[in-house]
Amino acid sequence: MSKTSLKNIQKQKKKASRTIPRPAQSRIQGNTAGVRNRLKKLAGKARAAKASA
Repeated sequence: MSKTSLKNIQKQKKKASRTIPRPAQSRIQGNTAGVRNRLKKLAGKARAAKASA
């Protein structure tokens, strides 16, 4: 199936509409709700580790 099929275009548009406008990130890691939650958790763990060290 081609990347530019009608269904794929609609899917891409839906995904694009779900993303929230945010400042640019230092490395490519995504901008969806799930990814942001995972990054938030990792950031908290890193902060806790730094505080205990």
